[in-house]
Amino acid sequence: MSTFGVIIGNRGFFPDVLARDGREEILRVLAEQGHKAFCLTPEESKFGSVETFADARRCADLFRAHGDEIDGVLVALPNFGDERAIADTLRLARLNVPVLVQATPDAPGKMTIAHRRDSFCGKMSACNNLKQYGIPYSLTTLHTVSPSSAEFKKDLEWFSGVCRVVKGLRNLRVGAIGARPAAFNTVRYSEKLLEANGITVETLDLSEVIGRIGRMKDNDDRAVQKLKNIERYVTTSGIPQPALLKMAKLGAVIDDWMHSAQVKISAVQCWTSLEENLGVVPCTVMSMMSDSLISSACEVDVCGVLGMHALQLASQTPSALLDWNNNYGSDPNKAVCFHCSNLPKHFFKDVQMDFQAIIAGTVGKENTFGTCVGRVKSGAMSYARFSTDDLTGKIRGYSGEGRFTDDPLETFGGAGVVEIPNMQKLLHYICENGFEHHVAANFSTVAPVIHEATTRYLGWDMYAHA
Repeated sequence: MSTFGVIIGNRGFFPDVLARDGREEILRVLAEQGHKAFCLTPEESKFGSVETFADARRCADLFRAHGDEIDGVLVALPNFGDERAIADTLRLARLNVPVLVQATPDAPGKMTIAHRRDSFCGKMSACNNLKQYGIPYSLTTLHTVSPSSAEFKKDLEWFSGVCRVVKGLRNLRVGAIGARPAAFNTVRYSEKLLEANGITVETLDLSEVIGRIGRMKDNDDRAVQKLKNIERYVTTSGIPQPALLKMAKLGAVIDDWMHSAQVKISAVQCWTSLEENLGVVPCTVMSMMSDSLISSACEVDVCGVLGMHALQLASQTPSALLDWNNNYGSDPNKAVCFHCSNLPKHFFKDVQMDFQAIIAGTVGKENTFGTCVGRVKSGAMSYARFSTDDLTGKIRGYSGEGRFTDDPLETFGGAGVVEIPNMQKLLHYICENGFEHHVAANFSTVAPVIHEATTRYLGWDMYAHA
């Protein structure tokens, strides 16, 4: 759950009791949903609201004292509210977190001077001042909405996702393990543009990985434990024990390095150096990481794993990196999404370990054990792609929603049929704008969360497909 700073707007021309009751209601709703809140108390200001510059300073001091904990700020308007005090609070607090503005509706039978809120109007004034102050903010779905309503609970769930994505992408450390495969110009990216956006890439050469594996004894506790984890994770019948031990050592080495380098997610050179020099594919190791919400992308697709991570932050479920790979018959809104595969177990109807059929023809079947193969289950799908644009100096991307279907499909690897409304429009957009053939996917409906977080708070150029 999230931790919010809460600003209760108040204006003396309107009944103070509305601020009192509004504060109690919003804090109760947050607590019921498991969120933590920092808000002025009635002892610190009138009913714990923010109305004057002195109130703003006290509230800002409270927020700054808990700045490391606060994920976002909720501006609640039980009446018109003082727009200057709200903006001053956020400016003085300097939190740089997402802000949601909520206004409580009037009731037609309570429009006298004793009961009227005018929050409908006050929300516009509050937003006007936030815009003047250069403070980005988000809006509830309805212009006015009761804090106790089902609609606001959905807004709060959406906003919590926005906060997680923004917080999770800022000051992120990504591990790039190995060099980009020579044949994959498509996954090139700019480390400098990512760094300018607060995302650091830490690199590790595969020679170091293979060297550390070579020095690790077969009975090393880390390798033994990782082997047990692999055998619990996926069916390994028919896989040679020496290959499983190599995977276990690979996983242990990557775990150790990610911990020491303090990286959250990874992108791995999946072929063909590991196959030729170690004798396995890293797919199962990567699948296990992604299934544990430590997203890992193949082919050193750093921007691809950023998309996986963003979707995972929004939904709090595992993500995968897929190819937009094949048409599905003559249906213009369906396609086959595929990888060979390191998809997390969360994605499959059923899964087992096998060899990598594509690379086997080059390096031999005996050197390609370790893929996770099976059919992707049906369900709601959110997708996202980020890319660094060196020519404009910006990060750009797209997001949208569709679904994985149960349509029949005969292929190898990890594959599923997807159905996306107006898919030909999306495919044209991808090709016209030179996006990669990889896309991050997730079993969720969080595309609006991704779009809001990346455009409003991170300043990325994003297309929302619909």
